[in-house]
Amino acid sequence: MCAHVLVAEDDVKQAGIIGRYLEREGHSSRLVHDGRAALDEIRRRPPGLLVLDIMMPVVDGLDVCRILRGESTVPVLVLTARNTEDDLLLALDLGADDYLTKPYSPRELMARVRSLLRRAERLTLPRAPVLRVGDLVVDPACHEVRLGGRAVECTVGEFEILTALAAEPGRVFTRGQLLSLTRGSAHFTTERTVDVHILNLRKKLEPDPRRPVLLLTVYGVGYKLAGSGGGPSTYPAAPSPSGPRGHHEA
Repeated sequence: MCAHVLVAEDDVKQAGIIGRYLEREGHSSRLVHDGRAALDEIRRRPPGLLVLDIMMPVVDGLDVCRILRGESTVPVLVLTARNTEDDLLLALDLGADDYLTKPYSPRELMARVRSLLRRAERLTLPRAPVLRVGDLVVDPACHEVRLGGRAVECTVGEFEILTALAAEPGRVFTRGQLLSLTRGSAHFTTERTVDVHILNLRKKLEPDPRRPVLLLTVYGVGYKLAGSGGGPSTYPAAPSPSGPRGHHEA
């Protein structure tokens, strides 16, 4: 699987190392060294994957994620020296699909690149049927989500979670099961990242994200999509005061 990968890294030497490893894997790459140049390059030539350093001049990586998610669903792999959970969750909350903390090995980076590209490729395969749960429509082949006819933009991770839930409405998925869907074979993060994706989806899909009626929490187990076997089968115009409630944090 070969792809065009944009590398946004202000350390010129490190960017060059990443570029050489990508070329050894058969990918083409473009190297830029600040956030503004990254956004300009994405708009000029959309890549198959963005490798994005957080600490960059002009526009930092977090702002690049924030701006990019209003324009594109390109997979984003964040590189960061910030290794606190809050910083990493913020990157995911802004739309990053995966992350690596520095220092990291080039082999681990290439494994993450392969995993993200495989996931993105699966989303383009025109084999999966369109999933309909009430007013919610998930089209895996076109990577499209609609709610009541309104288009909903989702990141790769959000889309994969929603696809799994919509394929079996009413089934409860554990965080571990959902994590495996969004991380492939990589297990270098915590199940808390699933909660972040669910929170983001609720912001996009629920009338009141604090009182979810579609993406439901099953306490002590995980999450499910309301439908046959649990919760309403159609999406209501407004949340019901007596309806099912999810945890306010996810």
